[in-house]
Amino acid sequence: MNALLTLLPDFAIIAIGACIGRYIPDAGWRQIDWLSYNILYPALLFAAASQRRIEPDALLLLGLLAFAVVSTGFLLSTRISRLSTDGPATRAGKLQNAWRFNTALGFVAVAALPSSASAILAIIVGIAIPLANLYAILALTRGQSLSPKAVLQEVALNPFLLASVAGVVVGLSGQSVPVLLSALVDRLADAAIPVVLLSLGAALRSVRLWPPERYAIALHVIKLMVLPGLVWMIAVLGRFDGIVAATLLVFSALPTASAAHVLAVRYGAERGSVALVVLQSSALGLLSLPFWTAVAVRLAEQ
Repeated sequence: MNALLTLLPDFAIIAIGACIGRYIPDAGWRQIDWLSYNILYPALLFAAASQRRIEPDALLLLGLLAFAVVSTGFLLSTRISRLSTDGPATRAGKLQNAWRFNTALGFVAVAALPSSASAILAIIVGIAIPLANLYAILALTRGQSLSPKAVLQEVALNPFLLASVAGVVVGLSGQSVPVLLSALVDRLADAAIPVVLLSLGAALRSVRLWPPERYAIALHVIKLMVLPGLVWMIAVLGRFDGIVAATLLVFSALPTASAAHVLAVRYGAERGSVALVVLQSSALGLLSLPFWTAVAVRLAEQ
């Protein structure tokens, strides 16, 4: 129920975007996506990673677990590329939805676990955000006839990656961001999700919502069923119960990030097609996340 209540306003904003989309020219939406890509969403990523202290003692273990989950999603997704009939950019734009995650929804879901789960999730997310963005950029730049130097430059200067890495550094330092700077970042971060969701809704005007393509179905199965299923199986067989295993299970079951299409469009992906996969993941997550959260509660109690 908490997941449903959290995502309902998002779906409402997406619907508003679909309704008003035709009143703003496509060039206008491209400028809005530019604003989200370069300013608003980097502010959100920095805030998410920096505002919760990352304990160095827990960094190695939880960092390795985050690396394992995100990397598994990335590797599994590369095995289903042949199912796509899209061009390279759009195919890669959809591909990232197999390992990206909705951070805000994660903190809602772990509220069902003991209170220490939030601190554990903060560390997992802090490590996973730059890693997920790195994999996404590598996938999106592949096949674009870029030299190794150009690819490295794209990765190193990507606003999503720079913001998330900077946030992790601040979180590890234990220092607070100056009040005025923190207030500025928070204002920009607060605007990020609504603006991204409006753009997402506007992008859906030109796509067929149903039935989903085989490629999208495979991506959703990986993200919402296979990844959490593997975490649960390893936890049970290895007797890795407790709060860490439970929190990792919730993290692995999160639907994709709502801004995935913004990053994809930057590298030439078709807005509507990628936005549709994001919407599908969020909707299906309403069904799958409560189930996996209930399983996580059982793990935490053992």
